[in-house]
Amino acid sequence: MGYLLLLLATLAWSFVGVLVKTSSTMVDSSVITFARFFFGVIFLGIILFIRDGKIQLRIGLKWIWIGAVGKALNYTFENIAIKLGYSYGNILVQPVQTVVLLLAAWLMFKEKITPRGWLAALLCIAGVLVVGWNGKPVSELMEGSGLTSLLFTLAGIGAAIHVLSQRMLLKVMDNGNMNLSVFFVSTLVVITPIPMQTDGLGLVGPVTVWAVLALVLLGVITGLSFFWFAEAIKRVPFAIVAIVGNSMVLFTLLWSYLFFDEPMTRYLIAGTVIFIAGILLLNFPMPRRNKEGAVPEPAR
Repeated sequence: MGYLLLLLATLAWSFVGVLVKTSSTMVDSSVITFARFFFGVIFLGIILFIRDGKIQLRIGLKWIWIGAVGKALNYTFENIAIKLGYSYGNILVQPVQTVVLLLAAWLMFKEKITPRGWLAALLCIAGVLVVGWNGKPVSELMEGSGLTSLLFTLAGIGAAIHVLSQRMLLKVMDNGNMNLSVFFVSTLVVITPIPMQTDGLGLVGPVTVWAVLALVLLGVITGLSFFWFAEAIKRVPFAIVAIVGNSMVLFTLLWSYLFFDEPMTRYLIAGTVIFIAGILLLNFPMPRRNKEGAVPEPAR
């Protein structure tokens, strides 16, 4: 069961870009962001109620709000960037998150970062730069391609803030109710600008079954993938978690090619290999060594 839950979480995360791209044909990025949280709260709440017979919302904690703002920024920038660029672009979020968490561990928690950790950070940064560049001339980067890379970088910073909040909140809450509380507050944060829109409350295209289904599935992923992943890591060896969890990037590239025929250049492949190597180097367990500098798994 642990392996199945790990695979479900990994596959769910890999479809985010495709689903965001599909739903963006009907609604704008602000509505997509709201739907990811709104449906996520509903589905996660149902699962927790079935499991525990109750749900516990705690919105008075400082780290709940910090995590909610971080996750809201993560989804907001990610959705805008996917709409503007390629559906595979969100593969940049994970390496950026890894580097930010490593720096946070060093600066905020005074943890010792090993040479292996710094090398991993350099590989992540190098991979992100190569993917963002993708062999394009500087003029083209300045006109638009560079903007999407910047947005994904900001999304990665937001994701890292959310993971940091999880680290603090897990001391006082269980994983399920913690995420439910954070996503509930995130829903309140991102719903604010929607009523102020004058162009049909975010409706930008025809209403289609596929776009509506994509919005709902994004909520399922938000609500349940964390639950699946948390349960999986209790049952699956960490080495398998590191390998399978990071295979999400490869699946994301595959779906973007199959569904949207997006170009797979040698620069994209090379950059992806570089930052995956960095993430695995940081998280893969070493014999007879503590995982100093290791960071939490990504939160989608």
